Amino acid sequence: MNNIGAKIRRAREHLGLSQDNMANELGITQPSYARLEKADDRISITRLVNIAAILKTSVSELINEKAGKIINQQNSENPQAYVDNVFQADKDHIQTLKEEIYFLRKLIEQKE
Repeated sequence: MNNIGAKIRRAREHLGLSQDNMANELGITQPSYARLEKADDRISITRLVNIAAILKTSVSELINEKAGKIINQQNSENPQAYVDNVFQADKDHIQTLKEEIYFLRKLIEQKE
């Protein structure tokens, strides 16, 4: 489990929330949410902001203060590169969602 995913899990458990609760709040399935906790490189910035809000914490707390400073520094030094990275992260996330939809459709077809 990666660092951000572990922090999210600890914060979720501290609040007494289940993965189902988090998934419902985020509008995703429980397995998709579980993968976010295990592979935090799939978490888009938008999703991370939403998770932080649900957990009543800050993004900085989840990614740690040092990482937050690096992100802010990169953002101020090269804002276009930062924006490009955000867009790429969202594109990657959309591709992951497409793959999950494809997988779920195949499961449904097998049951029919």
